[in-house]
Amino acid sequence: MLAHDKSPLKRTPLHALHVGRGGKMVPFAGYEMPVQFPAGVLREHLHTRSAAGLFDVSHMGQLALRAKSGKVEDAALALERLVPQDILAVAPGRQRYAQFTNEDGGILDDLMVANFGDHLFLVVNAACKAEDEAHLRAHLSDTCIIDSLADRALIALQGPKAESVLANLCADVTAMRFMDSGPRKVAAFDCFVSRSGYTGEDGFEISVPAEQAEALVATLLENADVLPIGLGARDSLRLEAGLCLYGHDIDTTTTPVEGALEWSVQKSRRSGGARAGGFPGAEKILSQFEKGAARRRVGLCAEGRAPVREGALLFADVASGEAVGNVTSGGFGPSLNAPVAMGYLPIALSANGTQVFAELRGQRLPLQVAAMPFVPNTYKR
Repeated sequence: MLAHDKSPLKRTPLHALHVGRGGKMVPFAGYEMPVQFPAGVLREHLHTRSAAGLFDVSHMGQLALRAKSGKVEDAALALERLVPQDILAVAPGRQRYAQFTNEDGGILDDLMVANFGDHLFLVVNAACKAEDEAHLRAHLSDTCIIDSLADRALIALQGPKAESVLANLCADVTAMRFMDSGPRKVAAFDCFVSRSGYTGEDGFEISVPAEQAEALVATLLENADVLPIGLGARDSLRLEAGLCLYGHDIDTTTTPVEGALEWSVQKSRRSGGARAGGFPGAEKILSQFEKGAARRRVGLCAEGRAPVREGALLFADVASGEAVGNVTSGGFGPSLNAPVAMGYLPIALSANGTQVFAELRGQRLPLQVAAMPFVPNTYKR
């Protein structure tokens, strides 16, 4: 999702801090973002796995969804018109992973939805945030007020020492469990804190007023356990965790079932459930729940050291001339000291242990379908 057009790149409220700390800035989703800092991608990755990594994710979209009735339940039911998840069941102080779907069952974007008691708080992907806001306004303005929270920054503190670091500024976080979310005072700042992230590690995402972001981040970086982390390590961490990157592993051509995201669709929205269907693409998606999909996102482990990158074609055997699938994310996994990848294969080839072949520099490289996550997650449940 690198920026390909000629539009001026936007900057997050932490841009000056990144440059001051030697961040190597690159275009990403229309923003100028740090791909790495002087420590380098490998050290940043391993530091997040062993201590605490601090990520700037302020380029992502933050939105508030309020029902005109004033009832958060009405906002939840309205949002269920656009996503296949059970939003009504999200309790106050909790959040849930969801997807916007289209009429063909494809995924327009994936997002997080939190219940803040009187309204819903949404975090959407940077590359899709304008379209997502327009989508919400086009379909929910009859019953809801949609507020863009463009005046807020977003940071992620991830790793086994994230709790101890953040507890110095907000004692409440020690009582939070994975996917708890809500307003919290962090130091002197009015923040929204969720115990979640996209690394597979325990950690937090912190929404903070934009004008206070640099002060909060500077305070966090005073702790010796915290290192600033760029996009390079963020990508290798989420790949080891088996987590999808929108626009790569899931997009408008993939359904939640094909993307191996069935776990995210609760029984209440499936056939026979209390509020079955009623979302875009429901007929196709619910049919795939019952009959299966023709293909599936799988994990892939290479034999040897050569990483298999996004776009590589997958073949059923060493001699076949017709590709059966493709790699959507791939690289070297520093925690594993081995290459890992994700991609799509026909259901008949999707079982763990199945051998397939990737085309790499004119050669056929053997891969094995493998369970994900590649690195066990450490969420505090």
